[in-house]
Amino acid sequence: MVLLAALLLPGTAAAAQSLGPVALRPAFEIATEENRRGVSWSEGRAAISADLALEAGALGATARLVSLRDAGLHGGADTVLDLGLSATQDVGPFALTGQGIVHLFTGAFGKQDYAEAGITAAYTLGPVRATAGGMYAPEQSAIGGSNLYLFAGADAGIPATPLTLYGHVGRSTGDVDDVVRADRLRPGGRYIDWRVGIDHVTGPLAVSLEYVGTDIPEVAARGDHDDRLIARARFSF
Repeated sequence: MVLLAALLLPGTAAAAQSLGPVALRPAFEIATEENRRGVSWSEGRAAISADLALEAGALGATARLVSLRDAGLHGGADTVLDLGLSATQDVGPFALTGQGIVHLFTGAFGKQDYAEAGITAAYTLGPVRATAGGMYAPEQSAIGGSNLYLFAGADAGIPATPLTLYGHVGRSTGDVDDVVRADRLRPGGRYIDWRVGIDHVTGPLAVSLEYVGTDIPEVAARGDHDDRLIARARFSF
C-alpha cells in the first residue's frame, strides 16, 4: 500500500484539480486463452472476461473478471478479479501513468492473491504511440518473493483502415523466497516475453490476432509458455 500511495498520490493530487466528465465503459471479451506476459494463465484453454472502466479526467478505476477454469498455475482458481486504480499526468511530450492493481483469485487452494504497482510513460507522434515502463510486486508469500516487470512497446494505426499494428517486449525478474510459488509469475527465475499483433476495429467490435512467445526453458515451464497464436474478440458498450 505504501508503494501504491507513493506512485499514485502525486499524480492524483494534480489530476484532481482538473477532473473531467465521468465516463463508464463496460466491455466483454472472448479469447483462445488468457495470456499475460507470455504465460498462459488459463493453461491454454479458452477464456471469457468482462470488464468495467471508470474514467474521470486523468483518474481511472478498472475491474476485470476473467475465467481461468481450474487453473493449476494459480491453485486451481476458477476466476481472477483484477482491480486497478490509475492517475495520468502530462510531463512535457510524455503522458505518465501511475497505477496499482490487486489480483484476487476465486475458488483457489491456499493464498494466491497479490498486488503490484508501477508507472508507464507514453509518447505519441501522429498515428504512432510508444510506451515504456515497469510494474513491481513487493515481496508477498503468494508469489514466493518479489517480481519486477520492465517493458516497452509501440502501436500504430494504418491510415484509412480499421487496422492497428502493435508490438511489445518485457523482462521479468525478482527475488525468490519460495521457488514453487515464484514460478507462478516467473517460470525458471527470470525470462523475456514478446508479442506482435494486429487489431481490426469496427464500431464497438475489435478483433485481434497476435503472436506471443517467451524464452522460458522447456525444463522450467509449468504449463503453456511456448510460442503461439492468440485470437480474441472484444465488444465495448
